[in-house]
Amino acid sequence: MGNTVIDAHNVNKVYNPDTIPVYAINNVHLHIEEGEFTALVGPSGSGKTTLLNLIGGLDKPDQGNIVINGVDITQLSPGELIEFRLKNIGFVFQSFNLIPVLTAKENAEFIMLLQGAKKATRNERIGQLFKEIEMEDKLNSRPAQLSGGQQQRVAVARALASKPKFVLADEPTANLDSKSASNLLDIMARLNKEEKITFLFSTHDQRVIERAKRVITLVDGKITSDTAMVDTNILHAEIK
Repeated sequence: MGNTVIDAHNVNKVYNPDTIPVYAINNVHLHIEEGEFTALVGPSGSGKTTLLNLIGGLDKPDQGNIVINGVDITQLSPGELIEFRLKNIGFVFQSFNLIPVLTAKENAEFIMLLQGAKKATRNERIGQLFKEIEMEDKLNSRPAQLSGGQQQRVAVARALASKPKFVLADEPTANLDSKSASNLLDIMARLNKEEKITFLFSTHDQRVIERAKRVITLVDGKITSDTAMVDTNILHAEIK
């Protein structure tokens, strides 16, 4: 057993509570340990992105607790949450969220800059990542000069640049061709193995699901199944 990275208990997120309640997340219990490579799957509207936002401290649950690396983030102030995310979490957003006036390199190193990393350290890490994502010639390009797939690769590099304890990725391969998707998954799998970075993906992409070591299914805000991949064997537990 490894160290617990994510421990969520009885988590609920409800919209329209005073009229017709809609449970985006319904009584979710989730335990993820260091080094896991987990895919969160389910139909559109099942609550995948909402759950990622709650775990990442971008939103607060209406009920329940979420403990990240031993810290109950539901009890943190907005300022404390910002500091906690900066030091612990890498995000890959479906909409990229790149800063238009910054170059690809500047976007990728932005979190490292906020953390106070030295220029030489930033240059070495970003250079390594951009070589791996095959975008060495785009370091000085701005987002508007990049294709959607290229912007997604920069967003992934930004999430990985500061070597966070874990990465939350919302549809990280949605805008990528097969070669680029496979390349990014290779990078993330290597960092998962070598640097023990924990990954939690929200995805519809079968390419991601096939590489995951664990697959959690959400339906109508509830976890309905949790499948662990052990070598070539599949251990499947239905949630009653």
